[in-house]
Amino acid sequence: MPSKGKHRRLKSISLTRGLAAAGTGAAVLALPVLGATSASAEQAAPAAKSAAAPTTYVVAAGDTLSKIAREHSLSGGWKKLYQDNRATVGDNPGLIHPGIKLTLGEKSPTKPVATRASAERADRSEVRTTLAAAPAKKSYTNNLDGWIKESLDIMAQHNIPGSYEGIHRNIMRESSGNPLAINNWDSNAVAGTPSKGLLQVIDPTFKAYHVPGTSMNSYDPVANITAACNYAADKYGSIDNVNGAY
Repeated sequence: MPSKGKHRRLKSISLTRGLAAAGTGAAVLALPVLGATSASAEQAAPAAKSAAAPTTYVVAAGDTLSKIAREHSLSGGWKKLYQDNRATVGDNPGLIHPGIKLTLGEKSPTKPVATRASAERADRSEVRTTLAAAPAKKSYTNNLDGWIKESLDIMAQHNIPGSYEGIHRNIMRESSGNPLAINNWDSNAVAGTPSKGLLQVIDPTFKAYHVPGTSMNSYDPVANITAACNYAADKYGSIDNVNGAY
Protein backbone atom coordinates (compact mmCIF):
# COMPACT_ATOMS: atom_id res chain seq x y z
CA MET A 1 0.00 0.00 0.00
CA PRO A 2 1.42 3.38 -0.89
CA SER A 3 2.30 5.62 1.89
CA LYS A 4 -0.28 8.17 2.97
CA GLY A 5 0.16 11.67 1.68
CA LYS A 6 -1.61 14.56 0.00
CA HIS A 7 -2.27 14.08 -3.72
CA ARG A 8 -3.55 17.01 -5.87
CA ARG A 9 -6.46 16.14 -8.13
CA LEU A 10 -5.96 17.40 -11.64
CA LYS A 11 -8.60 19.76 -12.99
CA SER A 12 -10.40 18.65 -16.13
CA ILE A 13 -11.14 21.04 -19.07
CA SER A 14 -13.57 20.27 -21.89
CA LEU A 15 -14.67 22.38 -24.88
CA THR A 16 -18.29 22.32 -26.00
CA ARG A 17 -19.71 24.57 -28.81
CA GLY A 18 -17.14 27.25 -28.23
CA LEU A 19 -17.24 27.17 -24.40
CA ALA A 20 -14.52 26.08 -21.93
CA ALA A 21 -15.66 24.30 -18.75
CA ALA A 22 -13.24 24.64 -15.87
CA GLY A 23 -13.70 22.31 -12.90
CA THR A 24 -13.59 24.01 -9.55
CA GLY A 25 -14.78 21.31 -7.23
CA ALA A 26 -18.55 20.93 -7.55
CA ALA A 27 -19.11 24.13 -9.56
CA VAL A 28 -18.60 24.54 -13.33
CA LEU A 29 -17.64 27.93 -14.79
CA ALA A 30 -18.36 28.55 -18.48
CA LEU A 31 -15.70 30.66 -20.25
CA PRO A 32 -15.82 31.94 -23.85
CA VAL A 33 -13.11 30.77 -26.26
CA LEU A 34 -11.20 33.81 -27.45
CA GLY A 35 -11.67 34.64 -31.14
CA ALA A 36 -14.57 32.23 -31.65
CA THR A 37 -17.12 34.96 -32.41
CA SER A 38 -14.88 36.88 -34.87
CA ALA A 39 -13.56 33.95 -36.89
CA SER A 40 -16.54 33.87 -39.26
CA ALA A 41 -16.94 37.67 -39.68
CA GLU A 42 -16.02 39.04 -43.12
CA GLN A 43 -15.59 42.58 -44.34
CA ALA A 44 -17.50 43.53 -47.50
CA ALA A 45 -15.20 44.38 -50.40
CA PRO A 46 -15.35 48.06 -51.31
CA ALA A 47 -17.34 48.74 -54.45
CA ALA A 48 -15.23 49.40 -57.49
CA LYS A 49 -15.11 53.02 -58.50
CA SER A 50 -16.84 53.78 -61.74
CA ALA A 51 -14.76 55.29 -64.53
CA ALA A 52 -14.70 59.05 -64.43
CA ALA A 53 -16.79 60.75 -67.11
CA PRO A 54 -14.90 62.75 -69.78
CA THR A 55 -14.10 66.32 -68.76
CA THR A 56 -13.48 69.53 -70.68
CA TYR A 57 -10.12 71.36 -70.61
CA VAL A 58 -9.52 74.89 -71.90
CA VAL A 59 -6.12 75.22 -73.58
CA ALA A 60 -3.81 77.82 -72.02
CA ALA A 61 -0.81 79.57 -73.53
CA GLY A 62 2.21 77.25 -73.63
CA ASP A 63 0.13 74.06 -73.60
CA THR A 64 0.86 71.10 -75.87
CA LEU A 65 -1.12 67.90 -76.34
CA SER A 66 1.76 65.94 -74.80
CA LYS A 67 1.87 68.23 -71.77
CA ILE A 68 -1.90 68.08 -71.22
CA ALA A 69 -2.02 64.28 -71.60
CA ARG A 70 0.90 63.91 -69.18
CA GLU A 71 -0.41 66.29 -66.50
CA HIS A 72 -3.85 64.66 -66.56
CA SER A 73 -2.45 61.09 -66.80
CA LEU A 74 -4.65 60.37 -69.82
CA SER A 75 -4.93 56.84 -71.10
CA GLY A 76 -3.47 56.58 -74.61
CA GLY A 77 -1.34 59.70 -74.17
CA TRP A 78 -1.30 62.64 -76.56
CA LYS A 79 -2.17 60.44 -79.55
CA LYS A 80 -5.53 59.44 -78.04
CA LEU A 81 -6.13 63.04 -76.93
CA TYR A 82 -5.46 64.22 -80.50
CA GLN A 83 -7.67 61.49 -81.96
CA ASP A 84 -10.55 62.47 -79.67
CA ASN A 85 -10.20 66.18 -80.50
CA ARG A 86 -8.97 66.21 -84.10
CA ALA A 87 -12.00 68.15 -85.32
CA THR A 88 -11.13 70.92 -82.85
CA VAL A 89 -7.32 70.84 -83.10
CA GLY A 90 -7.02 70.48 -86.89
CA ASP A 91 -4.43 68.62 -88.94
CA ASN A 92 -1.36 69.79 -86.97
CA PRO A 93 -1.15 68.14 -83.51
CA GLY A 94 1.84 70.32 -82.64
CA LEU A 95 -0.18 73.54 -82.89
CA ILE A 96 -3.06 74.15 -80.49
CA HIS A 97 -4.49 77.59 -79.85
CA PRO A 98 -5.22 79.02 -76.38
CA GLY A 99 -8.93 79.14 -75.61
CA ILE A 100 -10.04 76.03 -77.51
CA LYS A 101 -11.79 73.34 -75.49
CA LEU A 102 -10.54 69.75 -75.43
CA THR A 103 -12.39 66.66 -74.21
CA LEU A 104 -10.25 64.64 -71.79
CA GLY A 105 -10.89 60.90 -71.73
CA GLU A 106 -10.07 58.21 -69.15
CA LYS A 107 -7.05 58.43 -66.88
CA SER A 108 -4.36 55.77 -67.06
CA PRO A 109 -3.07 53.87 -63.98
CA THR A 110 -0.46 55.75 -61.96
CA LYS A 111 3.05 54.97 -63.18
CA PRO A 112 6.30 54.97 -61.18
CA VAL A 113 8.30 58.20 -61.53
CA ALA A 114 10.99 56.54 -63.64
CA THR A 115 8.37 55.08 -66.00
CA ARG A 116 6.59 58.43 -66.33
CA ALA A 117 9.87 60.14 -67.24
CA SER A 118 10.55 57.54 -69.92
CA ALA A 119 7.00 57.92 -71.26
CA GLU A 120 7.37 61.71 -71.40
CA ARG A 121 10.57 61.39 -73.45
CA ALA A 122 8.83 58.93 -75.77
CA ASP A 123 5.84 61.29 -76.15
CA ARG A 124 8.08 64.22 -77.06
CA SER A 125 9.94 62.06 -79.56
CA GLU A 126 6.68 60.87 -81.14
CA VAL A 127 5.38 64.44 -81.42
CA ARG A 128 8.59 65.51 -83.16
CA THR A 129 8.35 62.52 -85.52
CA THR A 130 4.70 63.29 -86.32
CA LEU A 131 5.44 66.95 -86.97
CA ALA A 132 8.39 66.04 -89.19
CA ALA A 133 6.20 63.69 -91.21
CA ALA A 134 3.27 66.15 -91.50
CA PRO A 135 3.54 68.52 -94.47
CA ALA A 136 3.91 72.19 -93.60
CA LYS A 137 0.78 74.27 -94.12
CA LYS A 138 0.98 76.15 -97.39
CA SER A 139 1.09 79.92 -97.15
CA TYR A 140 -0.14 82.47 -99.68
CA THR A 141 0.67 86.12 -100.26
CA ASN A 142 -2.09 88.60 -99.44
CA ASN A 143 -2.44 89.94 -102.97
CA LEU A 144 -4.13 89.02 -106.24
CA ASP A 145 -1.52 86.38 -107.07
CA GLY A 146 -1.90 84.72 -103.64
CA TRP A 147 -5.71 84.87 -103.73
CA ILE A 148 -5.86 83.15 -107.13
CA LYS A 149 -3.36 80.45 -106.09
CA GLU A 150 -5.22 79.72 -102.84
CA SER A 151 -8.51 79.58 -104.73
CA LEU A 152 -7.05 77.14 -107.26
CA ASP A 153 -5.92 74.80 -104.43
CA ILE A 154 -9.40 74.90 -102.86
CA MET A 155 -11.02 74.37 -106.27
CA ALA A 156 -8.81 71.31 -106.84
CA GLN A 157 -10.08 69.81 -103.57
CA HIS A 158 -13.69 70.23 -104.80
CA ASN A 159 -13.02 69.23 -108.43
CA ILE A 160 -13.89 72.71 -109.74
CA PRO A 161 -12.12 73.35 -113.07
CA GLY A 162 -10.25 76.55 -113.87
CA SER A 163 -6.80 77.92 -114.57
CA TYR A 164 -4.74 80.81 -113.26
CA GLU A 165 -4.93 82.56 -116.63
CA GLY A 166 -8.71 82.13 -116.93
CA ILE A 167 -9.33 83.50 -113.41
CA HIS A 168 -6.90 86.40 -113.80
CA ARG A 169 -8.32 87.43 -117.18
CA ASN A 170 -11.88 87.58 -115.87
CA ILE A 171 -10.89 89.39 -112.68
CA MET A 172 -9.13 92.16 -114.59
CA ARG A 173 -12.19 92.64 -116.81
CA GLU A 174 -14.72 92.57 -113.96
CA SER A 175 -12.99 94.50 -111.14
CA SER A 176 -9.43 95.41 -112.21
CA GLY A 177 -8.26 93.39 -109.20
CA ASN A 178 -10.17 95.40 -106.57
CA PRO A 179 -11.74 92.97 -104.03
CA LEU A 180 -14.09 95.74 -102.79
CA ALA A 181 -15.45 96.63 -106.22
CA ILE A 182 -19.25 96.97 -106.46
CA ASN A 183 -21.57 97.71 -109.39
CA ASN A 184 -24.27 100.18 -108.38
CA TRP A 185 -25.71 100.99 -111.80
CA ASP A 186 -26.73 97.81 -113.74
CA SER A 187 -30.01 95.87 -113.63
CA ASN A 188 -28.84 93.76 -110.70
CA ALA A 189 -28.12 96.88 -108.67
CA VAL A 190 -31.56 98.31 -109.59
CA ALA A 191 -33.10 95.04 -108.34
CA GLY A 192 -31.26 95.45 -105.03
CA THR A 193 -28.58 92.79 -105.59
CA PRO A 194 -25.46 94.59 -106.87
CA SER A 195 -22.49 92.62 -108.19
CA LYS A 196 -19.58 92.54 -105.73
CA GLY A 197 -15.94 91.61 -105.37
CA LEU A 198 -13.17 90.46 -107.69
CA LEU A 199 -15.45 88.51 -110.04
CA GLN A 200 -18.58 90.65 -109.50
CA VAL A 201 -20.92 88.04 -107.99
CA ILE A 202 -24.42 88.93 -106.77
CA ASP A 203 -25.36 87.70 -103.28
CA PRO A 204 -27.92 85.04 -104.37
CA THR A 205 -25.35 83.48 -106.74
CA PHE A 206 -22.62 83.68 -104.11
CA LYS A 207 -24.78 81.87 -101.53
CA ALA A 208 -25.91 79.22 -104.04
CA TYR A 209 -22.36 78.42 -105.21
CA HIS A 210 -20.42 79.15 -102.01
CA VAL A 211 -17.60 76.62 -101.49
CA PRO A 212 -17.38 75.06 -97.99
CA GLY A 213 -14.31 76.10 -96.03
CA THR A 214 -14.26 79.65 -97.41
CA SER A 215 -15.63 82.85 -95.90
CA MET A 216 -19.34 83.67 -96.11
CA ASN A 217 -18.38 87.27 -96.91
CA SER A 218 -18.78 87.79 -100.66
CA TYR A 219 -16.10 90.51 -100.57
CA ASP A 220 -13.53 87.98 -99.31
CA PRO A 221 -11.17 87.50 -102.31
CA VAL A 222 -10.77 83.73 -102.06
CA ALA A 223 -14.45 83.09 -101.28
CA ASN A 224 -15.49 85.34 -104.17
CA ILE A 225 -13.19 83.64 -106.68
CA THR A 226 -14.12 80.07 -105.71
CA ALA A 227 -17.87 80.79 -105.70
CA ALA A 228 -17.66 82.51 -109.10
CA CYS A 229 -15.59 79.65 -110.56
CA ASN A 230 -18.06 77.13 -109.15
CA TYR A 231 -20.89 79.04 -110.84
CA ALA A 232 -18.96 79.32 -114.14
CA ALA A 233 -18.22 75.58 -114.08
CA ASP A 234 -21.93 74.83 -113.68
CA LYS A 235 -23.05 77.24 -116.42
CA TYR A 236 -20.13 77.25 -118.88
CA GLY A 237 -17.99 74.22 -118.01
CA SER A 238 -15.15 76.37 -116.59
CA ILE A 239 -14.18 79.95 -115.81
CA ASP A 240 -11.72 79.49 -118.70
CA ASN A 241 -14.69 79.50 -121.10
CA VAL A 242 -15.92 82.89 -119.87
CA ASN A 243 -14.76 85.81 -122.03
CA GLY A 244 -17.41 88.41 -121.28
CA ALA A 245 -20.26 89.26 -118.95
CA TYR A 246 -21.58 86.07 -117.38
